[in-house]
Amino acid sequence: MKKLLISLIALSFILTAGNVFAKDWKKIRVGVEGAYPPFSFVTPEGELAGFDIEIAKAVVKAAGAEIELVTSDYDGIIPALLAKKFDCIIASLSITEKRKKKVAFTDKYYNTPAKFVQKKGMIATYSKDAIKGKTIGVQRATIHEDFIRDNFGKDVTIKSYGTQDEVYLDMQSGRLDMLFADSVAATEGFLMKAEGKNFEFIGPDFTDPKWFGTGVGIAIRKADTDLVDALNAGIAKIRADGTYKKIQDKYFDFNVYGD
Repeated sequence: MKKLLISLIALSFILTAGNVFAKDWKKIRVGVEGAYPPFSFVTPEGELAGFDIEIAKAVVKAAGAEIELVTSDYDGIIPALLAKKFDCIIASLSITEKRKKKVAFTDKYYNTPAKFVQKKGMIATYSKDAIKGKTIGVQRATIHEDFIRDNFGKDVTIKSYGTQDEVYLDMQSGRLDMLFADSVAATEGFLMKAEGKNFEFIGPDFTDPKWFGTGVGIAIRKADTDLVDALNAGIAKIRADGTYKKIQDKYFDFNVYGD
């Protein structure tokens, strides 16, 4: 009888501890950048907006939770996730093998190629030899920086910046010969604006999974497998019910999800 009582007490403690320490995903804190138009930016009214922001709200709602947006500098966003400053990252973070060593990812929610931008007519035809000696701008801690350093590091001068907008500003001012970035971000955030009128894409689309991964996903701490499942279900739901397309069509006139 005494042993049975002890067992029941132990079981009760385990169940109670489980309830105390079980994660409650009724509210999900999402890390976002807020400085990467058209995916994420701050409006003149001080509100966060953009494709990433609307996808974040829609996916979290579809997962049955409330959302709290937490802004973070991009180059520190994964360390901030690991430090539990938020629960996941929805900030145009590509799913790469390098990043999967640190965090888990959901399925992709979009996929777009990278490209070079140059001043119009600077070089007539792209080649690796043609850009030797050039100064190239990239956003720091991105797949774009990794690609340039790994493939051109010995042949070009690389300048890295905290935000993509800083890259555009130095490109416009003539401090850079070229920049390398996501093609959609460069189009919407620079080339289609007045300050980008004298610049153009040069060269092919870059999509090699070794550097660019398999698309952009939601990053989550590896231990939170239940949150990965919940957000995957949220992505599938908004893809199926038309919410995703409605958001996409607000920002793009093409299929940003990719193949």
